Amino acid sequence: MVGQHDENLLPEMLPVYYTRLFPQNIFCRWLACGSSPQPLSNRELSFTLADDIYLRYLSINNQKEFQTLLQKKCPHKLDIGAVYNTKPSIGRHDAVVLSRELVFDIDLTDYDEVRTCCQEAKVCNKCWKFIVVACEIINAALKDDFGFQNILWVFSGRRGCHCWVSDYEARTLDSPGRAAIADYLCLIFGGENKNKKVHLGSDNLHSSIKRSLNIIDRYFLEILEDQDFLSTSEGTKKFLKIIPDDTLRKQVEDSFGRGSSTVDKWECFIQTYYQFCKENINAIRKMKYLVEEIKIQYCYPRLDVNVTKGFNHLLKSPFSIHPKTGKVSIVFKPENARNMKLEDIPTIYSLLDDNSPDKIQHQNNMRTAVKNFQEVVFSLEKTEALRRRNEANTSIDF
Repeated sequence: MVGQHDENLLPEMLPVYYTRLFPQNIFCRWLACGSSPQPLSNRELSFTLADDIYLRYLSINNQKEFQTLLQKKCPHKLDIGAVYNTKPSIGRHDAVVLSRELVFDIDLTDYDEVRTCCQEAKVCNKCWKFIVVACEIINAALKDDFGFQNILWVFSGRRGCHCWVSDYEARTLDSPGRAAIADYLCLIFGGENKNKKVHLGSDNLHSSIKRSLNIIDRYFLEILEDQDFLSTSEGTKKFLKIIPDDTLRKQVEDSFGRGSSTVDKWECFIQTYYQFCKENINAIRKMKYLVEEIKIQYCYPRLDVNVTKGFNHLLKSPFSIHPKTGKVSIVFKPENARNMKLEDIPTIYSLLDDNSPDKIQHQNNMRTAVKNFQEVVFSLEKTEALRRRNEANTSIDF
């Protein structure tokens, strides 16, 4: 079948992809800016070859070397690591990590307890809406709350996305600083055995939480319809266990008999909750934000915080090919995530196979992704040039 994924074809197709379609020039410029003030050669690259042969501590001096390395090794997976004080190499114990982008990893498997359309590695356009919400919430927080500007969003190639923050202040954050940002962005706490995982207290909500809820509200009814959380007895039991008051829980359970769909049952819950709060003033104190807490528990971003906190976690490169799907890790704009369809994401087959019915559309989508990448890199280069100029002026004045 045309375009069907076959990992055995990658050794034949990857050299062509890397030569013709991988944006080597802009990629190396991005890495160089992200490595500054250290040379590009101090950045670690990692290749995973056929048969899961794993090569770490690779480095390049320029685009020509990168091109040669790609053609020689033909990696099935390309990962990016940190910037060191020297050229990284195996067994070199004097190498010290100096910087790396602030990164975030959002994987839909972390939503398995709430998504009903898919599980594990399977992904569809319905559960992609969780990624849309996550992109908009995190992007807004990074810009509005932390002032970061040079932010790159990349489809992971399978079931999620990665966010790279390349601002100098972000790249040079130490581990406690990265942990503080990760913790700031986390509102869901607790494992499988914890029913209620969001606790907003009773004080006025922080502006960042209000902003996040506004974003969630734009998609909440769609997600309710798509995921149909309350269509099964198991889903209904999970929902009811979130309610901390026994009396309210029983009233909500009884009210569900008036609704057939999840949206109907949600409306029954809302009406029952507000009526209960009117009749029980003291309940407001411990359940003031119950509606908001439930929305957050079902829809708020679920981050792999260990990826953000650590320096040594390797992350898949933009425009690498996912070996299990053949999809390109395209760069996209977070505000356009809602318009993305998984079937419209280019694959190595649709781009290179002349018989692919999606070739023209996917080639256009690939061009758009490269253009998105260029915009971020051009902005980063301007920012870095201005920073270096200001540093030079400060040194002269001193």
